[in-house]
Amino acid sequence: MVRLTVDLITKSSTHARNRRDEPLGQYLKKLTHLNFSDKNINAIGDLSLCRNLTVLYLYDNHITEIRNLSFASNLTHLYLQNNSISHMENLSSLQNLCKLYLGGNCITVVEGLEGLKQLQELHIECQRLPPGEKILFDPRTLDSLSNSLSVLNVSNNNIDDLRELAILENITQFTAGYNQLKDIEDLEFMLSRWPRLWRMDLSKNPVCRKPKYRDRIIMVAKNLTILDGKEINETARQFLINWKASKEARKK
Repeated sequence: MVRLTVDLITKSSTHARNRRDEPLGQYLKKLTHLNFSDKNINAIGDLSLCRNLTVLYLYDNHITEIRNLSFASNLTHLYLQNNSISHMENLSSLQNLCKLYLGGNCITVVEGLEGLKQLQELHIECQRLPPGEKILFDPRTLDSLSNSLSVLNVSNNNIDDLRELAILENITQFTAGYNQLKDIEDLEFMLSRWPRLWRMDLSKNPVCRKPKYRDRIIMVAKNLTILDGKEINETARQFLINWKASKEARKK
């Protein structure tokens, strides 16, 4: 296994070629993008000399802990998918983080994101959960992300209830396929709180087999344009709205 360190960076062929005769400290300070994906890395060492990093690619490795990133206040994109991370921790110093990719790990609780006021995208799909368990959401993290988060991917995490996510009022794209969602009324409640939502994918959930599932979603989510990979025809939406209004008028 390999530990990601400054020494490893300088020895890599790409960085050795780019650096040439430039002093080490000066070269590391200039780095904004660092890609060590699929390099058998199991730990993040001291990278504090790379204090101007904005994008860090560490996906497809064997990392078990998020650590030693407190220096990276300029980081905007962090790619840690397909590792062996079990806890979301040591992220609070990443004040400028916009996109966080953690899919394909072993995370059971979405937590530790309090204070990340710039976070716009969170990808937490396909966690390797213990049998019978579902991913959970810390209310403090949800509250902290309520104004900033616009893209959320929670697919394939055994989720059976989305009501607590209604607080994320600025969601525009939501992916939650391959879960255990069954209750269309709960789904309608959540969608009524997400006025900016334009793309949603709930494919392969039990709720998708409910009668009139697609019609009911289209009527509640007024700005939704793509549902489960299929575009929504505005003429069809208006027909459904008019039909519902006519039906309710006849009841009076």
